[in-house]
Amino acid sequence: MHEHDVLVIGGGGAGLRAAIAAHEEGADVAIVTKLHPVRSHTGAAEGGINAALREGDDWELHAYDTMKGSDYLGDAPAIETLAQDSPSETIQLENWGMPFSREDDGRVSQRPFGGLSFARTTYAGAETGHHMLHTMYEQVVKRGIQVYDEWYVADLAVTDHDDPADRECHGVVAYDIKTGQVEGFKARNGVILATGGTGQVYDHTTNAVANTGDGQAMAYRAGVPLEDMEFVQFHPTTLPSTGVLISEGVRGEGGILYNSEGERFMFEYGYANNAGELASRDVVSRAELTEVNEGRGVEDEYVYLDMRHLGEERITDRLENILHLARDFEGVDGLEEPMPVKPGQHYEMGGIETDENGETLIDGLYAAGECACVSVHGSNRLGGNALPELIVFGARAGRHAAGKDLGEPEITTGKTDDIEKETDLDTPVEPGAVGASEGDAVADGGAAVVEPDETVRAAVERERTRIEQLMEKDDGIQHAELREDLQKSMTANVNVFRNKEGLKQALEDIREVREAYQDVYVNDPSRTFNTDLIHTIETRNLIDLAEAITLGALARDEFRGAHWRQEHQERKDDEWLKHTMLSWNEGSPELWYKPVILEGENKTYEPKERSY
Repeated sequence: MHEHDVLVIGGGGAGLRAAIAAHEEGADVAIVTKLHPVRSHTGAAEGGINAALREGDDWELHAYDTMKGSDYLGDAPAIETLAQDSPSETIQLENWGMPFSREDDGRVSQRPFGGLSFARTTYAGAETGHHMLHTMYEQVVKRGIQVYDEWYVADLAVTDHDDPADRECHGVVAYDIKTGQVEGFKARNGVILATGGTGQVYDHTTNAVANTGDGQAMAYRAGVPLEDMEFVQFHPTTLPSTGVLISEGVRGEGGILYNSEGERFMFEYGYANNAGELASRDVVSRAELTEVNEGRGVEDEYVYLDMRHLGEERITDRLENILHLARDFEGVDGLEEPMPVKPGQHYEMGGIETDENGETLIDGLYAAGECACVSVHGSNRLGGNALPELIVFGARAGRHAAGKDLGEPEITTGKTDDIEKETDLDTPVEPGAVGASEGDAVADGGAAVVEPDETVRAAVERERTRIEQLMEKDDGIQHAELREDLQKSMTANVNVFRNKEGLKQALEDIREVREAYQDVYVNDPSRTFNTDLIHTIETRNLIDLAEAITLGALARDEFRGAHWRQEHQERKDDEWLKHTMLSWNEGSPELWYKPVILEGENKTYEPKERSY
């Protein structure tokens, strides 16, 4: 059994920053990651880091823009923490050597991004996330922080108290991809989940193949509520053939969207009369798909993004990576012709419920980054707010897990006196586990142990048994077929435009996939680098998360942020100014709600019409 003070699960932006922060507080910290850290999906983030650094800008403006962008579903304490801490965290990256783009006077460059009232997006060309990863990984190496590279964390070691709020997390169980061994990792102080997003729930996504929502699924099954999972961001500019992201930086620098008629539709059809291409991402994505659906798309699939007018010098200085992506994946020279783009799944606004220190309701279990929901983004994330979330809340989680007192959080976790339970959600099938229990968490049938070492050992034995059962089967159905069915249904029914009929169809499809998964088997018999086994385990996570997204989408009968409902074309503040919460409850999902916190440090954010 491996043992450390703090275990960080995932080596992307949030995980690296959490590990550095915990180490700075004197903790013995280790990162356990299924990928080498610099291969993490943070490296695909192109646009930048929102931070109020310039004269004329301040954190309160950043906070207001973020709250407005969230369509008033973000929690003010989290939003204000992001806006207040982002400048110092961004400067820290610069001091560590991150090669930010710079102005002639030496200041770091900032550019406009969608939904911002000030050009506060700090960037490093069109490879900001890539440089962030390398900068922080250097600091991890410099500090001698232990990295368990290519270890797939398959389960949490959590005590079996009846009430999830009484449970304690003492470590994780991980599969050594190189050898096939299953081993326990004990955390004396805390486990921080930093496992990224859920993109592989969909078949057209900007996310890497590794983005399978492992942290969200493990925490959910262990008893931690998932929050606001229905709010999925579809980025308006992805390449049609692959889903590869074309940075919002293109539009920030002045890129223009055209339809097949050569019309600049964001203005000409009134989608965003003031901001145009720099409206919020949900607004632009819906506008593009509306153009396609009304017959003004190119080849009935996409629109054009044009940056030729910016000139070769400016493009190669600030957006060179975009030229390579367009040429390599679409055969388009961005200097000579417009690029084809369409919306693609990009980001999960919801996730593991945490407070502003990264803590969940399970003692010793933290989450940070895209896998967490604090909630900064509410129903819609502004471009440039993901990277500061990683470093701000990664740092806070790391410090708190290492024992630093960060004060009493304003955001509560778990069920309190002011929650509201869903009582009449009409689902076509029974959601949740097949049968009484799948044994997915300690709470679902594990031994009633509390002592830390024994809790970890019991979790290891359960995982070894599960993997052996998968490996011993020699026929059945392969996970890839099930994953494809799941992804196609989610893309068809739980996309940018949603309706009741489609959401119910998705729940039926998810149920069929879940039932078929009971007969899944692993075709590869090897114990070394068995990606078939890893993907099979990941597919179970995708099933749980697809269902969570769809249940929340069916329940929320309003139009807010990224969640568009055909039958409900208005935001309903009197009914839906609340977070959608989902608890696993031994395999049976329970839907409930908790209020949004709009009271900030100096003001209360009053919901207003969100127009650009």
